[in-house]
Amino acid sequence: MVSASSSGFAPIIRALAVPTYGAYSAGNLVSLIGFWMQRVGVGWLTWELTESPTWLGAMAFADLFPSVFIAPLAGSLADRWDRLKLIKVGQLLACLQAAILTLLTAAGWINIEVLLLLILVGGFVAAFMMPVRLALIPSLVPPPHMPAAVALNASIFNLSRFIGPALAGLVILHWGVEATFAANAVTFLAFLVVLSRLRLRPERGAAKSGGSLLRDAAEGFRYAAGHPGIAPILVLLVVMSLCARPLAELLPGFAAQVFQGGPEILALLTSSAGIGATVGGLWLARRGDPAGLTAVALVSTLVLVAAVLLFVASDSLWLAVPAIAAASFCMLLVAVGAQTLLQLSVEGSLRGRGLSLFGMIVRGGPALGALVIGAASELIGLQLAQGAAALLMLLGLAWLWRRRRAIAAALEGGA
Repeated sequence: MVSASSSGFAPIIRALAVPTYGAYSAGNLVSLIGFWMQRVGVGWLTWELTESPTWLGAMAFADLFPSVFIAPLAGSLADRWDRLKLIKVGQLLACLQAAILTLLTAAGWINIEVLLLLILVGGFVAAFMMPVRLALIPSLVPPPHMPAAVALNASIFNLSRFIGPALAGLVILHWGVEATFAANAVTFLAFLVVLSRLRLRPERGAAKSGGSLLRDAAEGFRYAAGHPGIAPILVLLVVMSLCARPLAELLPGFAAQVFQGGPEILALLTSSAGIGATVGGLWLARRGDPAGLTAVALVSTLVLVAAVLLFVASDSLWLAVPAIAAASFCMLLVAVGAQTLLQLSVEGSLRGRGLSLFGMIVRGGPALGALVIGAASELIGLQLAQGAAALLMLLGLAWLWRRRRAIAAALEGGA
């Protein structure tokens, strides 16, 4: 195994040199840039229509919470059906949602209720796609490249999180918010062209499931709950997703209320978060070695609390920009560290179902957290509500820290 200190960027280069993974990554980057352009557009349109943090939380809830219901079933489908075909279907549905959103907004027929309904539809599609996309990675790269590929996948997501919002801010200023939705529809089509040309390698240990989808999903829950490493690392994800991750969904409120700005300030904050997360993903990808990832995730959680508290402590952008970048850096280390450990630990025949729990938490948790924090902010303000949520993370971290050696032994093994 290549050591963390000597690996450099070789793990990243080797993963991207695999033709299927290199092509998939390029198409994925283009599609995700459009995704983040639409995400910023939806947030700003919500604020223009309502000027309410509660509605921002409700929109995030509609986008993310369907994963709680859909992800386990999608994981079961990913274990028994062709994952590439499932992703193509999801891309087509997401493209249709973006196109409808474009037309309604451009025609002036959009209102907050219609927007909420369309985002809910998109949330169901995204909830369906996430575990399938995560389970696809072992079919794109050989096992030795898995840690780098998982981390690089997250870096691509967060690089788009930097590029997309920056473009969205310019597009909204010059062509209106509907142009961000149109761009998203076009990028979905571009990714579909790439997917149509992929030829996947068979995944060792994969097996097709039988029986009902609900029975398969229940088997995945039992497997995760009984695993000495997977169960606690999922608890860590729950804590972070509920208490820190909602900050990203509430940034339109911070941009307008706290920093007294418009879409350009929102784009600055979102892009800064993307930069921090991209750096975190690249650091994990070049690290290459899964040994020590449990400790990385736990220490990053502590630093994350401090970064969020720093972000909410002032109305100065000079403080907020580096704080949100640091917070996103740490969130990335926690999420991708956990995902890498899950990818390496879960049985091949249960991969879709095991990773569906990851998808359910990282999308459903922020949905519930944004709804609660957004509602609380109506009473005590955005800064105090988000700061209190960050402090709650310390309770979960204390419980996990006492079990860190057992968790590492179960997930890292001989790494």
